[in-house]
Amino acid sequence: MSVDVLDDLEAGELAVEFEGEEPEVVIEWAIERFSPSLSISTAFQTDGAVLLHMAYQIDPNIKMFSVDTGRLPGETFELIEQMYERYPKLQLDLLSPKAEPVNAMVKKHGPNHFYKSVENRLLCCQVRKVLPLQQHLAGLDAWITGLRRDQWATRSDIRKVEIDHDHGAIVKFNPLAEWSEEDVWDYVKEHDLPYNSLYDKGYTSIGCAPCTRPTQKGEDLRAGRWWWESGAPKECGIHCAIETGGLEHELRALIGDDSE
Repeated sequence: MSVDVLDDLEAGELAVEFEGEEPEVVIEWAIERFSPSLSISTAFQTDGAVLLHMAYQIDPNIKMFSVDTGRLPGETFELIEQMYERYPKLQLDLLSPKAEPVNAMVKKHGPNHFYKSVENRLLCCQVRKVLPLQQHLAGLDAWITGLRRDQWATRSDIRKVEIDHDHGAIVKFNPLAEWSEEDVWDYVKEHDLPYNSLYDKGYTSIGCAPCTRPTQKGEDLRAGRWWWESGAPKECGIHCAIETGGLEHELRALIGDDSE
């Protein structure tokens, strides 16, 4: 990591400056300032497809990463193949969780333990998604996400430029913050971008196969994520830290750092 990072004051000023600007303006600035220590995060939803297309036009050597949790639907891998065909220079890092904590978690709780409680689900997200992401972000100065304010209540006040204090105070860019779901799909159709075929089956937010279902008419965009839970945040911990004392204790035990 370089020393050329932003502080909260500069990030706040930039967020104000970029408000109302097109996403490409934010992406181009991020690439000029932080490349090559910059990468786009994607879960292979429409937002990621849009960001990749925009960034690739600016710099075809832009890096991208995603977490392969081991429980992704087959349709997601079909989309990855399509992206490699569309973008010949695509530099995609598929991150995997370490086998030891995953095996320990499954041995102790069972393969589908996340259905049993919110804490179990958060533990699974931490082991399979958050830990690999944290390790990857430790080697970057900045990352670009597809977060939008209309996705869920916890995202309604995100800014286009933030300091990510949950991940080593690196810079986090959210170029699509002002966009709506309709804006995203308009862009996908206008540029004939490849997208996850699960959208054609009624999905509006796509994650791991066991934890995602199609949404019904009138439901929120993320209603199909962890649908069996009530009163729990529709977050996995990547974009908002969600930890309890019990979860932290269990996590340390699984990764071999149970000091209590």
